[in-house]
Amino acid sequence: MIDIFGTLGPKCDNEIMLKEMFLRGMTGIRINLSHVKLFDCKDSIDRIKQAAKEAGTTPKILIDMQGPELRVGDFDGVVSLAKGYYQTLGDEWIPVDEKIIRAMEPGDEILLDDGKILAQVKEVKGTTAEIYVKRSGGLTGKKSIRIVGKEVPMPALTDEDIENLKFASEYGITGIMQPFVRNRDDLLAVRNQLQISGCPDLRIYAKVESMEGVENLENYINDCDEIIIARGDLGNAMPLWELPGVQKRIAKTCREHNKPFMVVTQMLSSMEKSAVPTRAEVSDIYNAVLDGATSVMVTGETAIGEYPHEVIKYLVNTANEADKKIKQNKTGE
Repeated sequence: MIDIFGTLGPKCDNEIMLKEMFLRGMTGIRINLSHVKLFDCKDSIDRIKQAAKEAGTTPKILIDMQGPELRVGDFDGVVSLAKGYYQTLGDEWIPVDEKIIRAMEPGDEILLDDGKILAQVKEVKGTTAEIYVKRSGGLTGKKSIRIVGKEVPMPALTDEDIENLKFASEYGITGIMQPFVRNRDDLLAVRNQLQISGCPDLRIYAKVESMEGVENLENYINDCDEIIIARGDLGNAMPLWELPGVQKRIAKTCREHNKPFMVVTQMLSSMEKSAVPTRAEVSDIYNAVLDGATSVMVTGETAIGEYPHEVIKYLVNTANEADKKIKQNKTGE
């Protein structure tokens, strides 16, 4: 059976919609803790459990940690970054950790908000950097930032991650999604913190989101319960046309180690606005399962999209068709 995960958000955070999603085959749900604390999600988690109970199922509830992902600091409103204009990162401007600023050099390309915004570093002065915007967009607080081709050392867990884990067992969380796993040390640090926080039985889903994570996969694959091919940030680490090959490479490694893996990111992206997916999207889901994926997940499609229950219907039915084909191939039919 393929696990089907949605993502909690304003469009589905009510018992009626959640129950419909579970009835259509959703087996679990992701709670993104990039912008909220687990303590503040208690009512939402209660709704998830009640909706699942009414649908006759027991949900898997995953929390997506902050981890070592680089992010700009928190600020109010939206900063418009227009193509052809300059902007300052750091200090009283757009808040950015000094470690990130210190790693920047003139000529570096900067990706913001999962690559939606592209800029180039023109000058670095102490704790600030001046950037030239090459691809425009609106930036809000705590969005991702990446220096193309560079890794900035950060701890595996943030202080907020550690605080969130204190409530995980009490709230019925079943697993954590650990972002930007780089090596075995990251997962050992996570496992140790789970022990300290009183939730040692939580499943660890290791997100592969950088080439460092890809290259070191065999080093840490046995230290997690499931691998996640997280194509959003992973796609920012290379030219996009290389991403399918890297996805295949990760899937092959997981099969060789008999390790379950999940595929996520833009699986039904068009359905944030459309009631029907594209042919390319259903083919993507089908092929991910044929490659051995044991889980598939949607994010914005259910969190902010217009048709959360329809998204789950297409995700479930397409995954089931692929699973049926796998079984037919095994029996030689």
